Amino acid sequence: MRLILKPERDKSIRHRHPWVFSGAVARRSGPVSPGETVDIIGHDGIWLARGTASTHSQMIARLWTWNPDEEIDAALIQSRLERAIAGRAALAADPNTTAYRLVFSESDGLPGVIVDRYGDWLAIQLLTQGAVAHTGTIVTALAANLDIRGIYERSDVEIRAREGLPPAEGLLWGEPPPAELAIRENGYEFTLDLAGGQKTGWYLDQRTNRARVASYAAGADVLGVFSYTGGFEVLAAGAGAKSVTAVDSSATALRGVEAHMRRNNLHTDYTPVEGDAFTVLRNLREQGRQYDVVILDPPKFAHSQRQIDRATRGYKDINMQAFHLLRPGGILATFSCSGLISADLFQKVIYGAALDAGRDAQIIETVSQASDHPVLLTFPEAAYLKGLICRVW
Repeated sequence: MRLILKPERDKSIRHRHPWVFSGAVARRSGPVSPGETVDIIGHDGIWLARGTASTHSQMIARLWTWNPDEEIDAALIQSRLERAIAGRAALAADPNTTAYRLVFSESDGLPGVIVDRYGDWLAIQLLTQGAVAHTGTIVTALAANLDIRGIYERSDVEIRAREGLPPAEGLLWGEPPPAELAIRENGYEFTLDLAGGQKTGWYLDQRTNRARVASYAAGADVLGVFSYTGGFEVLAAGAGAKSVTAVDSSATALRGVEAHMRRNNLHTDYTPVEGDAFTVLRNLREQGRQYDVVILDPPKFAHSQRQIDRATRGYKDINMQAFHLLRPGGILATFSCSGLISADLFQKVIYGAALDAGRDAQIIETVSQASDHPVLLTFPEAAYLKGLICRVW
């Protein structure tokens, strides 16, 4: 199958960007089936790239190779997987961390494929028609190249609907994971529910940021907002925090924070606060509460372009409340995982929040996603997580 592009619509493909939008296609050589291999041809008849079809998406093709001699087959998947494994070799050898992202979709040359390693189990997401078409080959390659006990699919995410794919979840290979799967991160122990937890069970992208923020926590009163089961909070307690307050809408998640404190033999004064973060932050301000470190790690606020304005208002609101809650000289660690919110826009939002709160703030660190979530230079869209660590006066 060949997709022939319109004139002057081939620049991004020649620059090795892995997405082809339907509006760039002048014509097709025939009917296109979901996930089938497609060749991308310039309007001048020159072969440009090879990918897989996404018949229900605005992105009609996801590109896998710019080498005309390379087929999308078991050999290509094997070579890309070997490269991904080699890129995480240092993490694999680190006994203090047993959970990390092994394959990060386009950034690792496997569009639509996410693989997270949790000790002896893999959680996999297959998010495009092309990834689904090669499920068997991908699973076989993972099982052959890694010393693991099971591969569990967690393709239960909204993005699949844009590909015309239903949610999918279940065991693909080997043994099912235990209900409580133990992992280590930065030397601390956590448990997760690989089958039922958020994302694929844990927020792996914040691994290095949790350690960075903890470096400011010694002797501090720490407030963690959107805490989930306490990645930031546990490391802060381990670093010598005087007290830790965790805010989450889920009572189950907050019990998880407490369980993780006990599991790591941490005796820091811990206060769980269940409720909507926006409301809780206002209530804490009205109560005159003050903290030395405030951590804001919200879920994605912007899922589409039309949600950007609402998202920026949400980020400004929670950050303004955080500025009010910080003692002079305190630390604000604030994050956005919305890929549609650029780092520049996010910084402008935090600036506006500080201005409205009447506080001076200095950026002392600019942070991003962990190294196992690499950003391919030809695919800047992979840089979705951004964070600022600020000193507030």
